[in-house]
Amino acid sequence: MYTEITVRIRPEEAVNEDILRREAACALKMDVQRVKHIDIIRRSVDARQKTVLLNLLLRVHIDRMEEREKVFTPAYRDVAGKPSVIIVGAGPAGLFAALRLIERGYCPVILERGKCVEERKGDLGRLYRTGMVDEDSNFGFGEGGAGTFSDGKLYTRSKKRGDVQRILEILVHFGADKNILTDAHPHIGTDKLPKVIVNIRKAIESFGGRVCFNTRVTDLLIRDGRVRGVIAGEKEFPAEHVILATGHSARDVYRMLYARNVYMETKDFAVGLRVEHAQFDIDCMQYHNRTGRGEYLPAAEYNFVTNVDQKGVYSFCMCPGGVIVPAATGAGQQVVNGMSASGRNTPWANSAIVTSVGEAELTHLKYEGLFAGMDFQEALERKAWEEGGGRLYAPAQVLTDFLNGKNNCRLPRTSYKPGVTDSPLHEWFPALLRERLQKGIRYFGQRAKGFVTDQALLLGVETRTSAPLRIPREKERFVHVEVGGLYPCGEGAGYAGGIVSAAMDGEKCAEHVF
Repeated sequence: MYTEITVRIRPEEAVNEDILRREAACALKMDVQRVKHIDIIRRSVDARQKTVLLNLLLRVHIDRMEEREKVFTPAYRDVAGKPSVIIVGAGPAGLFAALRLIERGYCPVILERGKCVEERKGDLGRLYRTGMVDEDSNFGFGEGGAGTFSDGKLYTRSKKRGDVQRILEILVHFGADKNILTDAHPHIGTDKLPKVIVNIRKAIESFGGRVCFNTRVTDLLIRDGRVRGVIAGEKEFPAEHVILATGHSARDVYRMLYARNVYMETKDFAVGLRVEHAQFDIDCMQYHNRTGRGEYLPAAEYNFVTNVDQKGVYSFCMCPGGVIVPAATGAGQQVVNGMSASGRNTPWANSAIVTSVGEAELTHLKYEGLFAGMDFQEALERKAWEEGGGRLYAPAQVLTDFLNGKNNCRLPRTSYKPGVTDSPLHEWFPALLRERLQKGIRYFGQRAKGFVTDQALLLGVETRTSAPLRIPREKERFVHVEVGGLYPCGEGAGYAGGIVSAAMDGEKCAEHVF
C-alpha cells in the first residue's frame, strides 16, 4: 500500500532518500524499514522565514513497492479524410486544440503565419545581427507562438478552466522534463521547449492533420451569419468551423475582424517596464542569506503585487537566471520580454513591472474607440524605438534614478544582447502610469530589502502582457456571440494568459466544435 504525506525539510536533506524515508517513517509513526520507496509528488520552496525549507508532498510505499501508475498516453487516432476544422495560429491554444480534435476524430488544419521552429531560429539570429524584424517570424510569431522562445513557464492560476495536470502530462508525453509534474512553478525552458513543439507538430501530421507555415490569414469568409472559411495568401480555405487562436500581438487580425463587422469589445490590459537585477542579489534577498542560494536551492524568483489608487501594480513573467529579449513584431517598435533556459543559470534575473490600463486611463491619455488600447500600445512602442535611437537598442535607466526622477547615464551590465541606451524613462513614460509604477516599486522595496538598488536596471517597454481586446463568445458553447462556426480562442481572444491557460482554452474550444 502507499499513502501521501506532506513534510517540511531542509533543501540539502531533500536530495537524500534515506533522510526522506526517516522523515516519512517519523511522520507516520512506524519503523523506517517499512518504508520501501518514496515518490515526490509536489515540491515547492518556502522562503518566508530565515530558514528556507522545502514543502514536499510524498507518496510513501509501505511494506512493499507498489506498481507504478500507468504513464499517461493520449488517445490519438488517424483522422485523414475526416471532417476538418481550420485553426488559425500554431501557438499553445492552436496546437492543443489540434491535438484534442484528433482525439475526437476530426482533422485539424493549422494555418500559421510564421515559420516552423527550425527556420524561426534563423530569423531570430538575423534579428540580433541586423536589428530588422521579420513581421511573420520573430519572438512573437511562428510555430509555438510567443512561448516557444520566451521561457516556457507553465504556472497558472486558471485551475477552474480545465485540467492543468493533463496539459502538463501531454507536454511530458512530447518530451518535456518530468519535473514539471512535481514543481509548484513548472518551467520547461526556452532551450528545450522548441523540441517539444516540433514533436507535437510531427504527431499532428502523423495522425492525418495538416500544419501550413508561411500562411497568413488575411480574411474571413462569412455568409448568412456563419463562417464559411478563410483566405490566406490569395487562397481560399473553405470550412464550416474555424478556431481563431492568433495570439495577443496579431493586430492585423483585429483590424481584419473589424472590417468584417465581427463584434469585439475592449478589455483591461497592462503596460510597464522590465526590471533586471543580478540573480545573486535576488537569491540573497529571497533566501535571507548574504552568500546566495547555495548548492541545493533553485535560482530565486519573486511575485509582487499591490494596489495604487485602486489600480493593480505587479510583477509579471519573472525570469530567474534569464535574459531580456527583443519582442517587437513589426518595424519601428521597441518591445522587451524575458525568458530563461531550463538551467536558469545566467547571472541575471528579470521581470516585467506593470500596471493596469483600462478605459479611464486611455481617456485620460486621449485615446478613444475600440482600438484605443492597441493605439496606445503602438504609440508607446514607437516612442521607445525613438528613445533607443531608431534601432534595436532598448531605452534604459537605473532603477533608483527612475524613482528619484533623475538620469545620471550610469548603466549596469545587462543581458539584453542588442544593447541599451540611457534614456530618462521618468520623463517620457506616461505620467499617470509612471507614478503608479514608482509607488509600486517603492512598496516592493519595502517588502523585500534589496529590490530597490542602483545596481538594478529598467528597460522599456513592456506592452505585450495581454490583449487589449476581447472577441466575445457564448459562455456554454465557446462560439462567437454573432458569427456561427467561429471559435475565438486563447490569449488573442482575451480568454487566456500564458501557455497552460491558452492550451486549456484550445482544448475547450475543440471540445465544442461540431
